[in-house]
Amino acid sequence: MQKLIVTGGLGFIGSNLIKLLLEKKYHVINIDKISYSSNFYNVKDFKKNKKYSFIKCDINNKKKFLNILKKNKPIGIFNLAAETHVDRSIDGPKAFVNSNILGVFNLLEAFRNYSKINKKIKLVHISTDEVFGDLKKGRSNEKFMYNPSSPYAASKAASDHLVSSYVKTYNLNAIVTNCSNNYGPRQHPEKLIPKLIYNIIKNKGLPIYGKGKNSREWIHVDDHCEALIKVFKKGKLGEFYNIGSNKNLNNLEITKSLIKVASKIIKIGSNVKVKYVKDRPGHDFRYALNSGKIKKYLGWKSKIKFEKGLYETFLWYYKNLNYFNSLNKKDIINRLGLNK
Repeated sequence: MQKLIVTGGLGFIGSNLIKLLLEKKYHVINIDKISYSSNFYNVKDFKKNKKYSFIKCDINNKKKFLNILKKNKPIGIFNLAAETHVDRSIDGPKAFVNSNILGVFNLLEAFRNYSKINKKIKLVHISTDEVFGDLKKGRSNEKFMYNPSSPYAASKAASDHLVSSYVKTYNLNAIVTNCSNNYGPRQHPEKLIPKLIYNIIKNKGLPIYGKGKNSREWIHVDDHCEALIKVFKKGKLGEFYNIGSNKNLNNLEITKSLIKVASKIIKIGSNVKVKYVKDRPGHDFRYALNSGKIKKYLGWKSKIKFEKGLYETFLWYYKNLNYFNSLNKKDIINRLGLNK
């Protein structure tokens, strides 16, 4: 039986990836240290699946991670274990250095050690478009210079460089992917779309940074996960692959789309109005990826139309109100990243 490890599998992208891998008949081992963004609600639909197992482990624990590899003999690792929220990295950058840089270093050391036993094992390291920094026009391809603006983006950039250096120095079987903003079920409401969904359902104001003109490229998490599996199966070792939808929207456009979608499902309350709030420090205006490489060489492209994906995302949260109850309320409503 082919086993795969997903690190950070109690999080948003990780849990959705595990769901898809199980549907494709893989045996999946979920490794997660259990942090604020980890949520067992995310795996409730498949936690009793005989092909799924969970192990609590921090990727910084090199010895334990190596023992897990030796015991389970996986054919591959998807590394999604990371601190992810820019606002949190402004408030407390140390955690991002510990998880996203030191954690990846220790994971790589364990992977390097195990690769001496199993030379065919592959690592897919999942990163972000934020490593490229603010892009006024055009789209960044895999050859673009890294120019991170936040501690989060800088820590992810460092991890990408670490993986690439281990490929070149130790000839490891690893690939790096850089993806645009994800949306979909199981995303922590510290992020824009689920936060807006929560506030719409609760009849609260909709906080938007600055003037709401900041632009992001949006991709449904299921499209992202399909791309990751494609990269694992067919990607060239040592390469970087951008994963995006070519669909850019600013925060105001997202908000208006969500209100429109929500009105088809619930009655919109009188307090559901845009509320402009102080912008975060160093807020990049625009991210945009050129995903031509993965389309040309691996035959992948995003399929889920934004309007349909957004409707299904809102519906998931509306039907899973207990998801919000499974979180610390402070993590939902508190404003972070003001650099006080």
